[in-house]
Amino acid sequence: MLPDYKSALIIGAGAGISASLARALSREGLRVGLVGRNPTKLQDLARETQAAVFQTDASDPTAVGQMFKDAEAKLGEIDVVVYNPSLRAHGPVAEIDPSAVRDSLAVTAFGGFLAVQEAAKRMIPRKRGAILLTGATASIKGFALSSAFAMGKFALRGLAQSAARELGPKGIHVAHFVIDGAVRSARRADPTDRPDSTLNPDSIAQAYLNVLRQPRDAWSFEVEVRPWVETF
Repeated sequence: MLPDYKSALIIGAGAGISASLARALSREGLRVGLVGRNPTKLQDLARETQAAVFQTDASDPTAVGQMFKDAEAKLGEIDVVVYNPSLRAHGPVAEIDPSAVRDSLAVTAFGGFLAVQEAAKRMIPRKRGAILLTGATASIKGFALSSAFAMGKFALRGLAQSAARELGPKGIHVAHFVIDGAVRSARRADPTDRPDSTLNPDSIAQAYLNVLRQPRDAWSFEVEVRPWVETF
Protein backbone atom coordinates (compact mmCIF):
# COMPACT_ATOMS: atom_id res chain seq x y z
CA MET A 1 0.00 0.00 0.00
CA LEU A 2 1.04 3.60 -0.60
CA PRO A 3 1.55 5.44 2.69
CA ASP A 4 -1.28 7.81 3.68
CA TYR A 5 -2.57 8.13 0.12
CA LYS A 6 -6.18 7.20 -0.54
CA SER A 7 -7.07 9.13 -3.70
CA ALA A 8 -5.36 10.31 -6.88
CA LEU A 9 -6.31 12.72 -9.63
CA ILE A 10 -4.70 12.16 -13.05
CA ILE A 11 -4.98 15.26 -15.23
CA GLY A 12 -4.49 14.60 -18.92
CA ALA A 13 -5.58 10.99 -18.68
CA GLY A 14 -5.61 8.78 -21.75
CA ALA A 15 -3.66 5.90 -23.22
CA GLY A 16 -0.04 5.26 -22.35
CA ILE A 17 1.58 6.46 -19.13
CA SER A 18 -1.59 7.83 -17.54
CA ALA A 19 -3.58 4.66 -18.24
CA SER A 20 -0.84 2.48 -16.77
CA LEU A 21 -0.66 4.76 -13.75
CA ALA A 22 -4.43 4.65 -13.26
CA ARG A 23 -4.33 0.85 -13.24
CA ALA A 24 -1.37 0.77 -10.86
CA LEU A 25 -2.94 3.24 -8.41
CA SER A 26 -6.24 1.40 -8.52
CA ARG A 27 -4.50 -1.88 -7.71
CA GLU A 28 -2.95 -0.14 -4.71
CA GLY A 29 -6.46 0.62 -3.46
CA LEU A 30 -6.60 4.34 -4.27
CA ARG A 31 -9.74 6.03 -5.52
CA VAL A 32 -8.79 7.37 -8.94
CA GLY A 33 -10.07 10.37 -10.87
CA LEU A 34 -9.42 10.66 -14.60
CA VAL A 35 -9.44 14.15 -16.09
CA GLY A 36 -9.57 14.87 -19.80
CA ARG A 37 -10.88 17.32 -22.36
CA ASN A 38 -13.04 14.55 -23.88
CA PRO A 39 -14.39 12.25 -21.11
CA THR A 40 -16.01 9.85 -23.57
CA LYS A 41 -12.54 8.58 -24.48
CA LEU A 42 -11.92 7.63 -20.85
CA GLN A 43 -14.96 5.45 -20.24
CA ASP A 44 -13.29 2.08 -20.91
CA LEU A 45 -10.36 2.91 -18.63
CA ALA A 46 -12.76 4.22 -16.00
CA ARG A 47 -14.70 0.97 -15.98
CA GLU A 48 -11.49 -1.05 -15.75
CA THR A 49 -10.13 0.97 -12.83
CA GLN A 50 -13.45 1.93 -11.22
CA ALA A 51 -12.39 5.53 -11.65
CA ALA A 52 -14.45 8.71 -11.70
CA VAL A 53 -14.21 10.84 -14.84
CA PHE A 54 -14.03 14.63 -15.00
CA GLN A 55 -13.86 17.09 -17.87
CA THR A 56 -11.81 20.26 -17.93
CA ASP A 57 -9.72 22.60 -20.03
CA ALA A 58 -6.36 22.32 -18.27
CA SER A 59 -5.40 25.87 -19.31
CA ASP A 60 -8.56 27.55 -17.93
CA PRO A 61 -8.22 28.69 -14.28
CA THR A 62 -11.97 28.70 -13.63
CA ALA A 63 -12.47 25.28 -15.20
CA VAL A 64 -9.55 23.74 -13.30
CA GLY A 65 -10.76 25.16 -10.00
CA GLN A 66 -14.26 23.77 -10.56
CA MET A 67 -12.84 20.41 -11.59
CA PHE A 68 -10.95 20.12 -8.31
CA LYS A 69 -14.15 20.89 -6.40
CA ASP A 70 -16.04 18.26 -8.38
CA ALA A 71 -13.28 15.73 -7.78
CA GLU A 72 -13.28 16.37 -4.04
CA ALA A 73 -17.05 15.92 -3.93
CA LYS A 74 -16.70 12.56 -5.66
CA LEU A 75 -13.41 11.22 -4.28
CA GLY A 76 -12.94 13.02 -0.99
CA GLU A 77 -9.67 14.76 -0.18
CA ILE A 78 -7.21 14.49 -3.07
CA ASP A 79 -3.90 13.05 -1.88
CA VAL A 80 -2.02 12.66 -5.17
CA VAL A 81 -2.20 14.92 -8.23
CA VAL A 82 -0.52 13.91 -11.49
CA TYR A 83 -0.16 16.41 -14.36
CA ASN A 84 0.38 14.86 -17.79
CA PRO A 85 -1.04 17.20 -20.47
CA SER A 86 1.06 18.78 -23.18
CA LEU A 87 0.30 20.32 -26.54
CA ARG A 88 2.84 20.23 -29.34
CA ALA A 89 3.31 23.01 -31.89
CA HIS A 90 5.77 21.81 -34.51
CA GLY A 91 7.56 24.02 -37.00
CA PRO A 92 10.48 26.36 -37.77
CA VAL A 93 10.81 29.30 -35.40
CA ALA A 94 10.67 31.72 -38.35
CA GLU A 95 7.38 30.27 -39.61
CA ILE A 96 5.39 28.78 -36.74
CA ASP A 97 2.09 30.45 -35.88
CA PRO A 98 2.53 32.42 -32.63
CA SER A 99 -0.99 31.51 -31.55
CA ALA A 100 -0.08 27.83 -31.75
CA VAL A 101 2.94 28.48 -29.53
CA ARG A 102 0.77 30.38 -27.05
CA ASP A 103 -1.72 27.50 -26.92
CA SER A 104 1.10 24.99 -26.44
CA LEU A 105 2.52 26.94 -23.51
CA ALA A 106 -0.95 27.39 -22.01
CA VAL A 107 -1.50 23.64 -21.78
CA THR A 108 2.02 22.36 -21.13
CA ALA A 109 3.21 24.97 -18.63
CA PHE A 110 0.41 27.26 -17.43
CA GLY A 111 -1.93 24.30 -16.96
CA GLY A 112 0.73 22.67 -14.82
CA PHE A 113 0.87 25.78 -12.65
CA LEU A 114 -2.92 25.77 -12.24
CA ALA A 115 -2.88 22.12 -11.16
CA VAL A 116 -0.04 22.69 -8.69
CA GLN A 117 -1.76 25.77 -7.29
CA GLU A 118 -5.11 24.05 -6.75
CA ALA A 119 -3.41 21.01 -5.23
CA ALA A 120 -1.26 23.15 -2.93
CA LYS A 121 -4.28 25.07 -1.63
CA ARG A 122 -5.74 21.81 -0.42
CA MET A 123 -2.60 20.01 0.69
CA ILE A 124 -0.87 22.78 2.67
CA PRO A 125 -3.47 22.83 5.48
CA ARG A 126 -3.24 19.02 5.77
CA LYS A 127 0.60 19.07 5.61
CA ARG A 128 0.72 16.08 3.29
CA GLY A 129 0.20 15.07 -0.33
CA ALA A 130 2.10 14.46 -3.55
CA ILE A 131 2.23 16.33 -6.85
CA LEU A 132 3.85 14.55 -9.79
CA LEU A 133 4.64 16.35 -13.05
CA THR A 134 5.37 14.50 -16.29
CA GLY A 135 8.24 15.88 -18.31
CA ALA A 136 10.04 14.68 -21.43
CA THR A 137 13.42 14.70 -23.12
CA ALA A 138 12.41 18.24 -24.12
CA SER A 139 12.53 19.20 -20.42
CA ILE A 140 16.32 19.20 -20.62
CA LYS A 141 17.11 19.44 -24.34
CA GLY A 142 15.42 21.50 -27.04
CA PHE A 143 15.19 19.94 -30.49
CA ALA A 144 15.01 21.68 -33.86
CA LEU A 145 11.46 22.47 -35.04
CA SER A 146 10.17 21.86 -31.50
CA SER A 147 10.79 25.17 -29.74
CA ALA A 148 7.27 25.52 -28.34
CA PHE A 149 7.31 22.06 -26.78
CA ALA A 150 10.77 22.66 -25.29
CA MET A 151 9.67 26.00 -23.86
CA GLY A 152 6.66 24.40 -22.20
CA LYS A 153 8.53 21.45 -20.77
CA PHE A 154 11.45 23.59 -19.56
CA ALA A 155 8.89 25.79 -17.78
CA LEU A 156 7.17 22.79 -16.22
CA ARG A 157 10.52 21.56 -14.91
CA GLY A 158 11.22 24.98 -13.42
CA LEU A 159 7.79 24.94 -11.79
CA ALA A 160 8.54 21.52 -10.30
CA GLN A 161 11.88 22.65 -8.87
CA SER A 162 10.43 25.79 -7.32
CA ALA A 163 7.33 24.03 -5.97
CA ALA A 164 9.42 21.21 -4.51
CA ARG A 165 11.57 23.66 -2.55
CA GLU A 166 8.54 25.62 -1.35
CA LEU A 167 6.16 22.76 -0.59
CA GLY A 168 8.55 20.04 0.59
CA PRO A 169 9.01 21.65 4.03
CA LYS A 170 5.20 21.78 4.25
CA GLY A 171 4.94 17.99 3.88
CA ILE A 172 4.09 17.89 0.17
CA HIS A 173 6.20 15.71 -2.12
CA VAL A 174 6.68 17.35 -5.53
CA ALA A 175 8.50 15.32 -8.16
CA HIS A 176 9.24 15.80 -11.85
CA PHE A 177 9.73 12.86 -14.22
CA VAL A 178 11.90 13.18 -17.32
CA ILE A 179 10.50 10.60 -19.74
CA ASP A 180 13.64 10.39 -21.86
CA GLY A 181 12.57 8.13 -24.71
CA ALA A 182 9.69 6.98 -26.86
CA VAL A 183 6.82 5.36 -24.97
CA ARG A 184 5.68 1.99 -26.27
CA SER A 185 2.07 1.76 -27.50
CA ALA A 186 -0.15 -0.05 -29.96
CA ARG A 187 0.86 2.52 -32.56
CA ARG A 188 4.52 2.49 -31.55
CA ALA A 189 5.62 -1.09 -30.97
CA ASP A 190 9.08 -1.99 -29.76
CA PRO A 191 11.22 -2.48 -32.90
CA THR A 192 12.11 -6.14 -33.49
CA ASP A 193 15.66 -5.20 -34.44
CA ARG A 194 16.08 -3.02 -31.31
CA PRO A 195 14.27 -4.67 -28.41
CA ASP A 196 13.81 -2.54 -25.29
CA SER A 197 14.52 0.64 -27.21
CA THR A 198 11.13 2.06 -26.19
CA LEU A 199 9.78 2.61 -22.69
CA ASN A 200 7.06 0.32 -21.35
CA PRO A 201 4.34 2.57 -19.85
CA ASP A 202 3.73 0.01 -17.09
CA SER A 203 7.38 0.30 -16.08
CA ILE A 204 7.12 4.10 -16.06
CA ALA A 205 4.05 3.86 -13.82
CA GLN A 206 6.06 1.68 -11.45
CA ALA A 207 8.66 4.44 -11.22
CA TYR A 208 5.93 6.87 -10.16
CA LEU A 209 4.73 4.47 -7.47
CA ASN A 210 8.28 3.97 -6.22
CA VAL A 211 8.58 7.73 -5.72
CA LEU A 212 5.25 7.86 -3.87
CA ARG A 213 6.56 5.20 -1.49
CA GLN A 214 9.68 7.16 -0.56
CA PRO A 215 10.04 8.22 3.09
CA ARG A 216 10.09 11.95 3.63
CA ASP A 217 13.72 11.96 4.77
CA ALA A 218 14.80 10.62 1.36
CA TRP A 219 12.50 12.20 -1.22
CA SER A 220 13.45 12.41 -4.90
CA PHE A 221 12.50 15.63 -6.64
CA GLU A 222 13.42 14.50 -10.16
CA VAL A 223 13.64 11.08 -11.77
CA GLU A 224 14.84 10.32 -15.30
CA VAL A 225 13.70 7.16 -17.04
CA ARG A 226 15.18 6.01 -20.32
CA PRO A 227 15.68 2.75 -22.24
CA TRP A 228 18.61 0.82 -20.84
CA VAL A 229 19.94 0.22 -24.35
CA GLU A 230 20.33 3.92 -25.04
CA THR A 231 23.89 5.16 -25.58
CA PHE A 232 24.70 8.62 -24.24
